[in-house]
Amino acid sequence: MVTILPYNSTWPDEFRFIAAQLRHALKELALRIDHIGSTSVPGLDAKDRIDIQVTVAGLDPPVEISLTTIGYNRLEILADHPPFGVDSQAAQWAKWYLKPPKGQRPTNLHVRIDGRANQRYPLLFRDYLRTHPASAAAYAELKRRLAHNLADIGTYPDVKDPAVDLIYFAAQDWASATSWHPGPSDA
Repeated sequence: MVTILPYNSTWPDEFRFIAAQLRHALKELALRIDHIGSTSVPGLDAKDRIDIQVTVAGLDPPVEISLTTIGYNRLEILADHPPFGVDSQAAQWAKWYLKPPKGQRPTNLHVRIDGRANQRYPLLFRDYLRTHPASAAAYAELKRRLAHNLADIGTYPDVKDPAVDLIYFAAQDWASATSWHPGPSDA
């Protein structure tokens, strides 16, 4: 069952705590460590799961070794879905997805390559929702309704992804109009 909770003001601090551990383990291998996903948007209802993006130069063994040393386990999710009509070259959407160490709060760790489409996507999505509260509220309502009404909760991401893509396309237009670019890393 997916449970959507009201925004929790402790989520940014929980991110910073985990990010500090990641920074210590990865050192210069991590080009950026960012709080992404719904818990990174103040006021947005979300699953109680911190999404973190680690940006790296490549999906290379030293990165995986550094993460497994502190207890992360890589899962067999090797790519993000490309939004409809966007460059779908596999290299643009490749990633590693890791399960957190035992005892760590629920976390989704995404490791993506600097400059790739899927590395930019969550940063743009986050920043767009941070500056467009009506879109964030509509997105929260969509998530609540999906969580409440889907008979097969395993389809939650399959149904949610196209709606996220709609927000992403609006965010792309906003980014062009405002000359948006990712600000400094969160950690």
